Amino acid sequence: MSGHNKWSTIKRKKGANDAKRSKIFSKIIKEINVAVKESGSDPSGNPRLKLALQNARGANMPKDNIDRAINKATSENSNYEEITFEGYAQGGVAIFIECLSDNNNRTISNIRSIFNKRGGNLGTNGSLKFIFYRKGIFTVVNKNLNQEEFELEMIEAGAEDIEVTEDKFIITTALEDFGAVQKRLDALNITVENAELQRIPNSFKNADLDTARKVLKIVEAFEDDDDVQNVFHNLEMTQEIEDFINSD
Repeated sequence: MSGHNKWSTIKRKKGANDAKRSKIFSKIIKEINVAVKESGSDPSGNPRLKLALQNARGANMPKDNIDRAINKATSENSNYEEITFEGYAQGGVAIFIECLSDNNNRTISNIRSIFNKRGGNLGTNGSLKFIFYRKGIFTVVNKNLNQEEFELEMIEAGAEDIEVTEDKFIITTALEDFGAVQKRLDALNITVENAELQRIPNSFKNADLDTARKVLKIVEAFEDDDDVQNVFHNLEMTQEIEDFINSD
């Protein structure tokens, strides 16, 4: 199956690797916290926690950090609430933001401030429903796997698309098939580097390089906010934009 990954998280050089790792770990810890609060600390009976732990291992998060996060979620009263925001950046590029916050007023204020300072517009929830679909995305390291056999297994489990890179498989599923593909990977004892539900645009917005730079800046500002878990957009990632990102 041919694949395309234009809508995936923007790859760019941003900050030190340690800072990136810290941000990734912070997101995973919040997800562990929410999962434990929802359904307890036993991953065998808590699919959301099982997924969070899987992603923690995929990100090479130390076991001590994982255990500490579970214990903290079990013993403390910190509660994170899931909040989403929808709006537009320059050039009419749609932006969808997912947050986990323990202070809604702070999060709303920060998101609104970024939109205002960066020339964007905060919209109402549901305004981008027609642009973004929720899809399951699995990243599997291509290590000693028979490509043809693996792809057939994934298609049978419900994969919509499989992108093959030099060292990875990126599998896309419909929302309702996410669990089935996860179970098939577990049954095959295949280690998943990352698995998550993403919001995938069904249409893309073209922009010149100057506008695209402004869009990337607002995306970066949102991603740097501590309450933000994920940022999705529908900017068309042309070769010119990719070259700019890689040269930054």
